[in-house]
Amino acid sequence: MRFGPDRRSSGTFADRAAAGSELARALERRRFPPPLIVLGLPRGGVAVAQPVARALHAPLDVLVVRKVGMPGQPEFAIGAIATGGVVVHEGGIATPFGSKQRDSQAFVRAAAMEREELERREAVYRAGRPPLDLQGKTVIIVDDGLATGATMVAAVRAARKAGAGTIVAAAPVASNEALERLGAEADETVVLNVPEALFAIGEWYDRFEQLSDAEVLRLLRLEHPAIERRE
Repeated sequence: MRFGPDRRSSGTFADRAAAGSELARALERRRFPPPLIVLGLPRGGVAVAQPVARALHAPLDVLVVRKVGMPGQPEFAIGAIATGGVVVHEGGIATPFGSKQRDSQAFVRAAAMEREELERREAVYRAGRPPLDLQGKTVIIVDDGLATGATMVAAVRAARKAGAGTIVAAAPVASNEALERLGAEADETVVLNVPEALFAIGEWYDRFEQLSDAEVLRLLRLEHPAIERRE
């Protein structure tokens, strides 16, 4: 396992596109075995992945993942799910329910709700295109930031399950916790910033607005012009 943090001196990114351009320069310095494909984690990761794909002259696609949030604190990840039936459950995290059995039941219920949204997004973003073909490819999975790392772990496992040859996890910013977790999952991890404390991904961006499905489709249409507009 080789990590590749390219730490910047200081400052934030103007937006996700600017972060993607900087991340692309870090990735260009590495040599990845072909064939290569870049996958953005929707929604925000797709905006970072698009300039990466352009710089690497690689096709861009999406790998749909969903964070499973703690009941009552949905922003705090207790796991994640991904395309292909992949489930990541953060064991050992204290939740409000007080027992492992009740925690497990709560996770199953929350994951089921997120699975509905995952399937909806999969249908919208694929827009009639066939499932991902990752067999034997070098897969660069891009997100706009890695806090706990749960969604990226789910994405890496989904790509591995789909037969990817080499898997690179890439993001403009990541916590030490996320890097440690990905050390056992991805073949390489490339990040630009590893702060001592990462409180919120949005703190690293001057503009960090929520992306819509329409914006994800717009970015994908730049690489797949035949995608129909579905809003």
